[in-house]
Amino acid sequence: MFVTPAFAQSEGSDAVHLPPQSDAAAAHGETVHIEGEHEGGFPPFNSEFYPSQLLWLAITFGVFYWVLKRVVLPRIGSVLENRRDRIALDLEAAERMKSDADEAHAAYEQELAEARDRAHKIAQEARDSARSDAEKERKRLDADLDEKLDAAQARIAEVKRSALGEVDQIARDVTDAILREVAQIEASAEEIAGAVDASRG
Repeated sequence: MFVTPAFAQSEGSDAVHLPPQSDAAAAHGETVHIEGEHEGGFPPFNSEFYPSQLLWLAITFGVFYWVLKRVVLPRIGSVLENRRDRIALDLEAAERMKSDADEAHAAYEQELAEARDRAHKIAQEARDSARSDAEKERKRLDADLDEKLDAAQARIAEVKRSALGEVDQIARDVTDAILREVAQIEASAEEIAGAVDASRG
């Protein structure tokens, strides 16, 4: 059995103090080799240990690669696949919502255009109806005024005829009175009426 015990140096002495050996080791006669200070420095930097270090490096790298390939990478791949599927679904939903929004906007524009056309037609019909009603009212007022004017003209003509009849009678009476009072002439009613009519004509 090869044993490398811990050693300590005392000040000013190169003596090595060994721990007491167990009775069992002494009984079996095991040889204990005592080494001085390590030669070559820090063991990982010692070329004597390079082969074992390379072996353990290869084993560790292999185990790490196996774990990475069998455990880590599949999980990362599944996460990326799930995220890719989720992004694809989100993009599809966004595209569908955009399409729905475009359709809704087109329907809104069409309804707005139809509403404007209806409003224009209603306004035009209202203007036409108001113009027709105003024309009817104007014609009715014109007819009423014509009737009233005709009635007024008829009444004026009647008054005129009545006035002219009275004027003729007054003129006849005045003429008869003048002829009798002034000229001392007796004239018949027919002669006086003829003279009045001749003077008026």
